[in-house]
Amino acid sequence: MSRVGITLPAGPTQALEARLQHLDRDHFARRLSDRDPTLWGADPARQQVAARRLGWLTAPATMKAQAPALRAFRDECAAERLDQAILIGMGGSSLAPEVLRDTFGMNTHPASGGEARATSASSRSSLTVLDTTSPDEVGAALAAHDPLRTLCIVSSKSGSTIEVSSLEKCCYEWARAARGDTVGRGFVAVTDPGTALERLASDRGYRHTFSGDPDIGGRYSALSPFGLVPAAWMGIDLDRLLDGAQGEIDTLTGAARADRIEGVRLGAALGELALAGSDKVTLLLGPGLEALGPWVEQLLAESTGKEGRGLIPVIQEPPDPAAQAGADRLFVAVSLDRHDRSLTARLDSLARAGHPVLEWTRSSALDLGAEFVRWEIATAVAGAVLDVDPFDEPNVAEAKRETHALLETFAARGALPERAVAARAGGVEAVVPAALSESLGMPAKDGDPGSCVRALLSLARPGDYVALLAFLPRTRPIVTRLERLRQVIGRLTRHATTLGYGPRYLHSTGQLHKGGPNTGIFLQLTCDEDERAIPGERYGLGTLRRAQADGDLDVLARHERRALRVHLGRAAEDGLVRLAAALEATREIHSA
Repeated sequence: MSRVGITLPAGPTQALEARLQHLDRDHFARRLSDRDPTLWGADPARQQVAARRLGWLTAPATMKAQAPALRAFRDECAAERLDQAILIGMGGSSLAPEVLRDTFGMNTHPASGGEARATSASSRSSLTVLDTTSPDEVGAALAAHDPLRTLCIVSSKSGSTIEVSSLEKCCYEWARAARGDTVGRGFVAVTDPGTALERLASDRGYRHTFSGDPDIGGRYSALSPFGLVPAAWMGIDLDRLLDGAQGEIDTLTGAARADRIEGVRLGAALGELALAGSDKVTLLLGPGLEALGPWVEQLLAESTGKEGRGLIPVIQEPPDPAAQAGADRLFVAVSLDRHDRSLTARLDSLARAGHPVLEWTRSSALDLGAEFVRWEIATAVAGAVLDVDPFDEPNVAEAKRETHALLETFAARGALPERAVAARAGGVEAVVPAALSESLGMPAKDGDPGSCVRALLSLARPGDYVALLAFLPRTRPIVTRLERLRQVIGRLTRHATTLGYGPRYLHSTGQLHKGGPNTGIFLQLTCDEDERAIPGERYGLGTLRRAQADGDLDVLARHERRALRVHLGRAAEDGLVRLAAALEATREIHSA
């Protein structure tokens, strides 16, 4: 078992020791193993939610029994030369497969490998994750695949996720044009029993429907069919993955004290440090484990970011030797069992500077099963420490409702509502919600949108973070320019920075943005793309994407979040370069 090393200043050390003693007296580990829903408070509503969300504790054992059937499914597809796959999903239905794919070297997303492609080290394990409403990305993904050799894995727990439904329609028509009446043989569904997707799969003649466990929430579903159907497709050793996961589960049932159960220690440390003000959980992942970040980000943010509290995960932050970490940071390092001198040196430096540092190693990438469970246990514990329900997501539905309302407006009027432009220059526009505009003192409409961004950043206070919310195609040039912009903002403000791509962040950090602490500065970035029709709908992917961006900005404003939009028009790459240059020319941001 990989031991969590914890280096803390004196105050947090004492608080952690007291918390672990409390968890021991409360028999937390045993009660968690017994699926006790009262661990997160006396509120009957909380207990009702928790009682229906603890199936992840038995998932490794359940799925071990199903592993032979999953391998047989993979072999069946291989026999029919279905050697490419597109996974259609969002949030918990797509993030774990993405981690597994990237960790084991199966294909890449456009963000990490340029244009979409369907190649891999294994001729029958290619997997593309399609979790976007970008018309450009969807078009590139379909163009890179042969519909006669492609299996589409349609994955949604609820069976009604609008992005998944829309992408399924696009992919189904694309495949039907080539396959005709046999189109359903190129599709499988992963969904909970009784959903609209299950019925659709039956009506369309899908090859197979894999049923999820209704007692497992989406972000805890990595070791359920939502993660393991794609894993089996890629030829990953399911037994090794699940055995490691079961080993981590088994630590809860022994007689060990809480301070000897690694998931409990990690969760207690995360919760206590957040209560002490160190809530920016900065992940430093070693070579071979970098892909784990977005999955941990969703788990922590969506589970704890509510009721004005929460852990704020910071992943894939560009390294900047000139930057100084604030007192709101804690650092969590996970690496494989190999000596990484640069990571070790950085951790030593951070610890000497007084920052909390948590670190451990894994011996193999196949320990990802254990790693998933460790973080799930830790998140459940941290939720109890923070006194939040780690299994609900009360604010996620707000942006969904706003999107649906805007699409109804589009259906009635043929257009989405226009947004007032606060500043415009060189094809780039700044859109500022009315509640924020007056306090910022916006420039004239022919002014520089960069001035609006500088004014927004000037509102940052100690303990804040800056979030880039990018409704932009995830191509290599755009990703590179976004990382540069993020680095400039971090250096300028000396605050933690995060980067999320719309609409996938709505199913991940979106809950934290609205329900967590009001410490975020939100810069939404949008652009124009060619429309792509959604078969059977009056709106296309581009309209859906715009409605999602509009809806999220509106909900952020409703929660009195400091948020504005920069619309980059058709030249997103150039616009990002100009915005970064304008900010870089700013010597200093005078914070609030």
